Amino acid sequence: MHRADLADLTTFIAVADHLSFRGAALRLGVTPSALSHSMRQLEERLGVRLLHRTTRSVSLTDAGFRLLERLRPAIDQVVGALEDLNRERDRPFGRLRIYANHIAAVTVIASVWQRFLSTYPEVHLELRVDEATVDIVAKGFDAGIGREDEAAADMIAVRVMGPMKVAVVGAPSYFARRHGPRSPDDLALHSCVQYRRGADGAVFEWPFERSGKSRKISVNGRVMVNDPDLAVRAAVDGLGIAYTVESLAEPFLRSGQLVRVLEEWSPSFDGLFLYYPGRRQVPAALRALIDMIRAAHSRAPAASSLENPFTEAAASLLKS
Repeated sequence: MHRADLADLTTFIAVADHLSFRGAALRLGVTPSALSHSMRQLEERLGVRLLHRTTRSVSLTDAGFRLLERLRPAIDQVVGALEDLNRERDRPFGRLRIYANHIAAVTVIASVWQRFLSTYPEVHLELRVDEATVDIVAKGFDAGIGREDEAAADMIAVRVMGPMKVAVVGAPSYFARRHGPRSPDDLALHSCVQYRRGADGAVFEWPFERSGKSRKISVNGRVMVNDPDLAVRAAVDGLGIAYTVESLAEPFLRSGQLVRVLEEWSPSFDGLFLYYPGRRQVPAALRALIDMIRAAHSRAPAASSLENPFTEAAASLLKS
């Protein structure tokens, strides 16, 4: 089909509706002579007369009537689809696909998804959680959440969470058997839940900071995991001291299942960003999610000197 056929078919429907070139021209905002020229071109391409016309009147031929019967439902579907898009432009609607690392999924999305989905019942949220850096556009995601450097240079990156503070925690049952550490050096006397990023990533040393001075401590223990939630779970089960973030440990600290230690030594690492392609025509559902996340995590950003220890970038630094 020629591209011009689509425009001329729309013109044909307008003429058929009005049975008048003048009336159809007023509707389409063109001149009657331009409309007549378009119809002649369409009939020549099709090799069929669609309209009987004189200087006084216009009517459909039998072929024109049959074509109109076939075209009308298709055009109505196209018009309906465009009207639906126009209605959806300013209201959250449809499927929203988000790619996030584990901590971002738990601390950013899971903290608002109940309110978000109840506020916008026509949105379907798909959350894919993985630690690998991917091309979110190629994979069909609307946005990603993670470190700022995970966003491509031409993407928009919006801070959705300020610096996140480290929490070093253990269960009361664990500390009932031995005194809690007073300094990072005391961890040598404790069983610690070690963390490895990925299947073959390095086991990272635990970063600490106090009075402007930073240091890293190698720890030992009988449990090693590569998932932040499992590290917290191991601590809750009394298997040792875990190094995590406040947002993951906070429910267990509040319930008394965990006790915090070395708080004065616990640093913060850089926060999280939501990134997406382009500044124009941002889907309404994504705009609404960004607004809700930023309202929920409205702490002002602060300076941070520590790389996120649960990221691939930090893992590679720890190898050196």
